[in-house]
Amino acid sequence: MLGAIALTLQGQLWFSDSGYAKTRSLRAAVSEQIEQNEALRARNQALDAEVVNLKRSHEAAEERARTDLGMIGPDETFYQVVPVADAAH
Repeated sequence: MLGAIALTLQGQLWFSDSGYAKTRSLRAAVSEQIEQNEALRARNQALDAEVVNLKRSHEAAEERARTDLGMIGPDETFYQVVPVADAAH
């Protein structure tokens, strides 16, 4: 009788929806979330460093304005190269 109860409890532990399989899937989900959090933490640290750099350095802000906004300095000339359209297309 005691053996039958033990087998029933073990069966529930291993094969039920809330047993070992669910525990294993939850552990995998937690592990995946930890990896995502680490990647986001690294991205946030890089963004924080960039913000500090932009606040402290005039050159960094100017470089960002040049690349993102197309800023041209007062003593500079802007040249735009337009590719020739291919007549075959």
